[in-house]
Amino acid sequence: MTPITPPDRDGGGSVVLERRTQKVKPPQMYQVVMLNDDYTPMEFVVHVIQEFFGKDLEAATQIMLKIHLDGKGVCGVYSRDVAATKVDRVLESANKAGHPLKCVSEPVDF
Repeated sequence: MTPITPPDRDGGGSVVLERRTQKVKPPQMYQVVMLNDDYTPMEFVVHVIQEFFGKDLEAATQIMLKIHLDGKGVCGVYSRDVAATKVDRVLESANKAGHPLKCVSEPVDF
């Protein structure tokens, strides 16, 4: 809502209101990052990226290779709540499958 300054009297008995525009910042975004380990199969990582992040096979494979080679890879950028939910779902899936896959969310600096 735009703040309104106090009314000024113009001398003629009417009231003049002035609107001041307010700059609104976009919400803080978070990137979901998967971390490399020496135990989780590459095929499982690709499957998780496809299932939870909506990537096709080629994109999921590229992200998996980045995780494998660089130690971590970004799977997507979301609002805080969506990123937290994605992390929870990935960790739950990995746990059920018996894999130690780690996934975190971290703020994105613009």
